[in-house]
Amino acid sequence: MSLIDVDHLSVSYGATRVLRDVSLHVAPGEIVTIVGPNGSGKTTLLRAIVGAVAPTSGRITRAPGLVIGYLPQRLHVDPTLPITVERFLRLPRGASRAEIAAALARSGVSHLSGRQMSELSGGQLQRVLLARALVAKPDLLLLDEPTAGLDQPGSAAFYELIDAVRRETGCAVLMISHELHVVMAASDRVVCLNGHVCCQGTPEAVSSAPEYRALFGTGTHGALALYRHEHDHSHDHAQDEALETTEAAE
Repeated sequence: MSLIDVDHLSVSYGATRVLRDVSLHVAPGEIVTIVGPNGSGKTTLLRAIVGAVAPTSGRITRAPGLVIGYLPQRLHVDPTLPITVERFLRLPRGASRAEIAAALARSGVSHLSGRQMSELSGGQLQRVLLARALVAKPDLLLLDEPTAGLDQPGSAAFYELIDAVRRETGCAVLMISHELHVVMAASDRVVCLNGHVCCQGTPEAVSSAPEYRALFGTGTHGALALYRHEHDHSHDHAQDEALETTEAAE
């Protein structure tokens, strides 16, 4: 059974139709990535899935009792607001100190619990936002361009972290990404969106599809060096090194 089934979904803002007849599903434990040009409706699709946007037509079916963790593309923190990371993670539902500690540890930022939110670097903030999404022990993680603004080592480390979280918790991941070379290595399935679903399937099938190449060309085909979706000791070692390198840079 799927965690999420999106069936012929259309969304309009006034007279402007943003999504048309979009269908996709996410199965337990898999990583599905949405790619598409700016203005293609990617963020609107995630917002519809979490219930922040009402469909014009079609439907979204969620598995009974489904818990969703959402990591937005951006979060502005008022620099004058005195709030620590731990207190931020306690909002809005009052997570326990143990739950917060576990989520921060899983995100690799236990040492930031007492830090002011306004003092965090871009990479640190993304990991704290991931920790917040993990506090609820989600069945499905929704990530809206989680590495926007990070440099290449930071992006690589974050994607490694997402895969580690998926393997440790068993949660599924539905994410938006603009880093095509990463997507093609990190995903179980890829959905190419441009107001409608242009094509979807395995990374190999999508990367060779005419619709995908019409949007993105062939420059990223086979360029999978940044991240390897493998489950072995070398993968774990590479993850540790990437996280350590990024922490040192921050």
